[in-house]
Amino acid sequence: MSDDLFIREDPIFVNKELLEISHVPDEGRIVGRDEEIGQLANAVNPAIFGQSPSNVLIYGKTGTGKSLCAKYVSSRLVDTADEEGITAAYVYVDCAQDTTETQAVQTIASTVNTEESDVYIPDKGISTATYYKRLWRVLDRTYDVVLIILDEIDKLEDDAILMQLSRAGEAGKLTNCKIGVIGISNKIKYKDRMDERVKSSLCEREFVFPPYNASQLNSIMEARSDAFREGVLEEAVIPRAAALAAREHGDARKAIDILRYAGEIAQSTDADTVREEFVVQARERAEVDRFRELIRGSTPHSRYVLQALTVLSLEHGAGESATPEEGFRTTRIYDVYEQICRQEGMDTLSLRRVRDLLKEHAFLDVIEQSRHSGGSAEGSYTEHTLLEDPSVVKNVLVETLE
Repeated sequence: MSDDLFIREDPIFVNKELLEISHVPDEGRIVGRDEEIGQLANAVNPAIFGQSPSNVLIYGKTGTGKSLCAKYVSSRLVDTADEEGITAAYVYVDCAQDTTETQAVQTIASTVNTEESDVYIPDKGISTATYYKRLWRVLDRTYDVVLIILDEIDKLEDDAILMQLSRAGEAGKLTNCKIGVIGISNKIKYKDRMDERVKSSLCEREFVFPPYNASQLNSIMEARSDAFREGVLEEAVIPRAAALAAREHGDARKAIDILRYAGEIAQSTDADTVREEFVVQARERAEVDRFRELIRGSTPHSRYVLQALTVLSLEHGAGESATPEEGFRTTRIYDVYEQICRQEGMDTLSLRRVRDLLKEHAFLDVIEQSRHSGGSAEGSYTEHTLLEDPSVVKNVLVETLE
């Protein structure tokens, strides 16, 4: 019986890991970013001689290769510096996970620490100032140069760590080690809210990564097609997935997700090949899964607020599959939210709190907020537009509210 329970040989995939988002491809698999890689390498090039690299801020939508290129260039820099007799390292910090100054500095310190440094970095239990002192000690004792990648830098609670890192040398915190910061953000307006002092010391070089076009997405997926067994991918699958992704978002992660899901649909239906028709089904599944992940763990009222905007979007959109161009005012959303709370038998939150919940959804790029002026009669007001397909949002919310 147990022999029939598990598949011993996967008929579709041979190396599925190539289609995982966490997989960092090697040089030959990084497609369509030669120019950006060259610019980034040029900015940090002094580090291979033990000199201070430029601090860099990289902008671009999700899935445009920002983190991938930053890690790749940093890894190559470490290897090249070693050939020059320079001890270098790079640290990757996910600021969506390490949102506070203390968490981020602890991650950096524990990552660069070695047995030779003779410095103890505990997981918790010491002050932020003490973490910094131990970090400076580790860096000066062990390295000539270190690159620090702060991914999703806009998720940090404040600029405190940026101030410390970007000014460590001139403030005399470090004497032997040079550090460079690579900040990565999905939000082009992130810099506007930075402290002016940080802005002057951190933003030495700025790069914008544009969305991938259909040709680049096609090449990216072709470079990972050996995740599948030979001959199982029908010829039209990758071009169709690339065209869909380029038209909608230019996001390589989503495109690769679609390809993986198409393979899984072939698996689950016992198909011999991955067919073009599976791509459309895979796109729907990928959107639902991505959105479900976004709102997982959100509070009931957070979902009610989103449900209110979804109801309005479906009522005023061109059918269930379209997102309306127009946005909806906070007060209008609040009226629908009150109705939903009554239906659910829940007390409503204040208008101010609902406004905060809408900001949180905007932060997650689920909705977009825009300020408008109603003239002297109305004053200014905010409109909220759903960025997701309202029918997808509706289906996921129905699942999570049950």
